[in-house]
Amino acid sequence: MKVRDILGRGDFALISDLIPPGARVLDLGCGDGALLAWLREHKQVEARGVELKRELVQKAVARGVTVYQGDIDESVREYPEQAFDYVILSQTLQETRQPLRVLDEMLRIGRHAIVAFPNFGHWRVRLNHLTSGRSPRTPTFPYAWHSSPNIHFLTVLDFEESIAEQKLVVEKRRFLAGHSQIGFMPNLFAEIAVYLVRR
Repeated sequence: MKVRDILGRGDFALISDLIPPGARVLDLGCGDGALLAWLREHKQVEARGVELKRELVQKAVARGVTVYQGDIDESVREYPEQAFDYVILSQTLQETRQPLRVLDEMLRIGRHAIVAFPNFGHWRVRLNHLTSGRSPRTPTFPYAWHSSPNIHFLTVLDFEESIAEQKLVVEKRRFLAGHSQIGFMPNLFAEIAVYLVRR
């Protein structure tokens, strides 16, 4: 099934489908605030964000989104319990220092967590690593080993195992390959995974 893009990203379309109108939403690692601005305009959400890079915070604020500059690993501790309906972490989990603690904090401050991440188990990543003997570089993962923001390389199976160990409930799973949503062997064929989880 083809997935439409929102702001040029298929994962944003899947994320937006998971959030009901009027929800209180926090986006961790929100970048320039484009997704939050879209959600506010199209779903009338109460939108807030956290972003590390100052220039991106300024762009988000220019969009009219409430965003403050902070490190995700530390910033999540500052929010009270259940302050949000949905906490988003889109393609940033693999960049956090303590991903399981971040996920735990997301579900402390929000009723639901939406986590999207690049699947390092995708067949192209495996093939690239096998044939080159180097850190994988593909269109989805174009970084050299020394300039990659990724410090954890997780797969769909890794995430499934971790959330089972944490005794979290998966409400929905969505997998993207290019512009198509897939369901068959996602650890091998999905480029991006999107999960909606709760305690």
